[in-house]
Amino acid sequence: MLVTAFFALAAYLLGSISFAVVVSRAFGLPDPHAYGSGNPGATNVLRTGNKVAAVLTLLGDGLKGFVAVFAAQQLGPAWGADAWCVAAVTLAVFLGHLFPVFHGFAGGKGVATAAGIVFALHWPLALALTVVWLALAFGFKMSSLAGLVTALLLPFGLFYVLGPSAVAWTGVPIALLLFWRHRANIAQLLAGGERRIGR
Repeated sequence: MLVTAFFALAAYLLGSISFAVVVSRAFGLPDPHAYGSGNPGATNVLRTGNKVAAVLTLLGDGLKGFVAVFAAQQLGPAWGADAWCVAAVTLAVFLGHLFPVFHGFAGGKGVATAAGIVFALHWPLALALTVVWLALAFGFKMSSLAGLVTALLLPFGLFYVLGPSAVAWTGVPIALLLFWRHRANIAQLLAGGERRIGR
């Protein structure tokens, strides 16, 4: 129990590192909370015109999800963690990104971090979902639409490849939280006023 709690806390703290903020400071860019959508994520950082910073934000937010889950998978059994350790870590790192303690609990929407998590859990599924995201994002120039469709597919994909396990069930709250974090985007999509990538 204590080992699992340690892994979950470490995952939350890792998730709480907002790479949009860190990278923006390193590149001398404005705080991502202060322009565009106000979301500290790669799409908003891209609105500064700095593509390198946007890519680094995307990679950083994805890698923290991957590293947290992969570490729990590899180290948890040897350290005597509970069987549900990986599931706890999966939720903890995702919640850390959404509600980061280091950044006033004002986090991102979670798409990149969710992608990193799925790459650690089952990389072929993650690759398939990434293809779906890319096709929609570049086809419609709307990252929110791509994220919502991918979020809808996520739990079904996890149940298909992992069965009704504790880890697969984490896909349900993650998908629900992704939709909740995109609620403003959903309203804008319905109204036809959603921002497009690069604007």
